[in-house]
Amino acid sequence: MEKTSDNLPEVRIRIDAIDTEILNLLARRVECALEIGEIKKAINKPFFDPARERLIFERLLKQNREIGSKLTDKNISVIYREIISACRNAEHPLRVAFLGPAGTNTQQAAVQYFGSAFDALPCGTVEEVCREVGREADYGVLAIENSTHGIVAPTLDLLADHDLTICAEIALPIHFCLLSKSNLGEISTVYSHEQGLAQCRKWLAAHIPGAALVPVTSTARGAQLAAEEKNSAAISNSLAAEIYGLQNVAANIEDLATNKTRFFVVGAQDKAPAASGKDKTSLTFLVPHRPGALLEILGCFSKNNINLSMIESRPTRQQMWEYRFFADVQAHRSDPKLQSALEELKQHTVSHKILGSYPESPE
Repeated sequence: MEKTSDNLPEVRIRIDAIDTEILNLLARRVECALEIGEIKKAINKPFFDPARERLIFERLLKQNREIGSKLTDKNISVIYREIISACRNAEHPLRVAFLGPAGTNTQQAAVQYFGSAFDALPCGTVEEVCREVGREADYGVLAIENSTHGIVAPTLDLLADHDLTICAEIALPIHFCLLSKSNLGEISTVYSHEQGLAQCRKWLAAHIPGAALVPVTSTARGAQLAAEEKNSAAISNSLAAEIYGLQNVAANIEDLATNKTRFFVVGAQDKAPAASGKDKTSLTFLVPHRPGALLEILGCFSKNNINLSMIESRPTRQQMWEYRFFADVQAHRSDPKLQSALEELKQHTVSHKILGSYPESPE
């Protein structure tokens, strides 16, 4: 049948009817969420359940492919992230702390994970984020690792010093822009977080080699300064450009197009999520200062067929040349194999601490 303008009103009527049906179903979903909230409150269970949400997404994506929908996996993820976010907010409004000011990559990571329905608490430093969790904030978001520049070491130190539980991880694609009120040839100073400067070093050397590169507390703080100072610029993101009224002088200036940053969602100690079926556990341990000590530790995991996806050392800051190790293993703390490995670990370490078990972020 040939489609003409005469068909338009009929199709729009069908769309309106579908929208009404969707709205009614969303109202029913919120009612279910509120009922779940009352049950969780009665049994003292955390309102936010990362493992459950992961299973919801996996089921929906599978069903979407099975029905041959024209919507992509990304479409479904974005739509349902906001639906779940709105329902969660009705159940129990969350307050999320992150490194501020508004417009940082950490805020983008928080929105990617929680959706937009949460109360934002921008903090001046990462340490302040950790302090606010369990006080003014339900959760905090911390940058932990970049795919090109490795571990964010200060975050590891903070995780060792604070009584927090890692509840989830977020993998955020990082695309940097050069933001300014000036033209490229007029820029003499570039502000950004040290990671932003490092991840765009080749582009900066090629296009504005004479510019002074000044590290600041966050990419958004750099955008603030660029908005205030003549002939200055910031390495930040498109969200910061909108917030601070800057023009996007150059886009996607990161040295590697596949650049990603991994973030942790941290909560109070009583907010450990259940197993999702595809999990990681982060832990820290101190080994005795003798030959072969670390090899014995690695053997505990190898014998139990547990894969280490990351291991890093940091000075303890208590004794000279004494180091604390941090590791991510691919298993939940409830996994019998990991429990066996951790029992063996006790025999070979001075101390150890589980920082959290959480669902792996889909790549």
